Amino acid sequence: MDRGTDARNFLLGNVIPLKLGYVGIVNRSQEDINFNRSIKDALAFEEKFFSTLPAYHGLSQCCGVPQLAKKLNMILLKHITDMLPGLKSRINAQLVAVAKEHAAYGDTAESTAGQGVKLLNILGKYCEAFSSMVEGKNKVSTDQLSGGARIHYIFQSIFVKSLEEIDPCKNISDEDIRTSIQNSDGPKGAMFLPEVPFEILVRKQIDRLLDPSLQCAKFIYDELVKISHGCLTSELQKYPILKRRMGESVSNFLRDGLRPAETMITHIIEMEMDYINTSHSSFVGGSKVVELAKHEGLSSRGPTSLSVHKDGVGISSEAQLKSSTENNVQLKSERGQKSRAVFARDTSRGATAEKGFQPDTDAGTSVAGGGQNGHSLVSGSLSSMSDPRGYSLNSLYSMIRLREPPSTLKPSENKTDRDRTEIAIVKLLVKSYYDIVRKSIEDAVPKAIMHFLVNHTKRELHNVLIRKLYRESLLDDMLRETDEVLIRRQRIQETLQVLEQAHRTLEEFPLEAEKLERGYSLSEYGTGLPNIPGLSNRNPRGILP
Repeated sequence: MDRGTDARNFLLGNVIPLKLGYVGIVNRSQEDINFNRSIKDALAFEEKFFSTLPAYHGLSQCCGVPQLAKKLNMILLKHITDMLPGLKSRINAQLVAVAKEHAAYGDTAESTAGQGVKLLNILGKYCEAFSSMVEGKNKVSTDQLSGGARIHYIFQSIFVKSLEEIDPCKNISDEDIRTSIQNSDGPKGAMFLPEVPFEILVRKQIDRLLDPSLQCAKFIYDELVKISHGCLTSELQKYPILKRRMGESVSNFLRDGLRPAETMITHIIEMEMDYINTSHSSFVGGSKVVELAKHEGLSSRGPTSLSVHKDGVGISSEAQLKSSTENNVQLKSERGQKSRAVFARDTSRGATAEKGFQPDTDAGTSVAGGGQNGHSLVSGSLSSMSDPRGYSLNSLYSMIRLREPPSTLKPSENKTDRDRTEIAIVKLLVKSYYDIVRKSIEDAVPKAIMHFLVNHTKRELHNVLIRKLYRESLLDDMLRETDEVLIRRQRIQETLQVLEQAHRTLEEFPLEAEKLERGYSLSEYGTGLPNIPGLSNRNPRGILP
């Protein structure tokens, strides 16, 4: 400033007011620099200048380099104090995250013993994670079913529900039942309903339960494979060889557990097929099935009396007796006619050829039918017959020629009341016993799968992995990390060290702040600045000239 002027009004903020105010200082002139005037002398001259001029009396708090340094440091201190809590919070959060990631990568084990310990820890954590996912003790997901919940869903909502939807009589036709009944009668009709047709048909339906039971075991195997792939994925990611060998070992072990489960399921089905327990308390047999047959109106001609035999359900109906009587009367009546035709007896269990037949229509031959299943052909006119074998005309006239039976026979299409009743009873018996076996299979198959596959895996997986993988010759190979993992670990270690140093610095800052708030006296070298660690007051270039 020119001589005779002062800056009092500026320092008081009367000209241009400032929020933080003004601080007046006296800089060294070019002449002072040329004559190497020291900073100490310059500060002493400045202090004398402000104290001797009347215009600056009462403004000592805003005059001089020491006051400027104090005010600037207080501004910096206030800014740091305001920013300190948020800065500490961010550094602490980063420190926790980086420390967690560093712990996940771990330290490189150089010795064989250290590698063995690390491998055992990995195998133990893997087996614990597998068991937790199966038992539902891991992190519960709200988006979808996982782990053991999927296994339960397969058992109850897929396997059991599918078996309950099967109709055991859907693929059994009435003709199949009639054929089985007549085949079991042999050369003569049975008085009672035999057990053989029932056992044959019910065994076929029990055998149908084998495929869905084996499919259920395969579904559980697939779920266990998925669970094994979801265990410790992040920790095994840095050991690709170990991850691959563990996957192979677990898959082979699960496959070995699937075989005895499938064998047990097959044995369960075979046991049910080998022994048909008609004495089961829930089985509808004997008088019970007769009552059901009457209740459902199985007979189309009113009430039918049924008798129960130890070998099956017997039928002695009025309709059958009436039918037999009518056949006998018809046969006697037709024998008295002038026709030469001979009638075969039409029984209630007649059979027809699969493709039918056409009777011979030679000249003079007459055909008389008593029923669809029985036919007799009789020689006709005496004048049109000749026999090269030398039979007389009278003998030729009286000889009966039978048609040879075809290669394939089926029951007649006409069903009697007894046929309908027997078919209905067999269906009731098959459904009743099938329901008993189905409930037993629904309970036994999941138990077999859980014992031989799921629980066996939980119990023995740790021992199998140790036996397959814990070998000193394989440690270096299995615990070899990729180059990417090595580089990432080095970066994480460096970042962790920097954050730890920053954390320590912020923890020590309040103590330094108290030192900064203490007095600002001129030091030996007269800079007027506080003693801050790392900042030397000996450097005259620390303050601009």
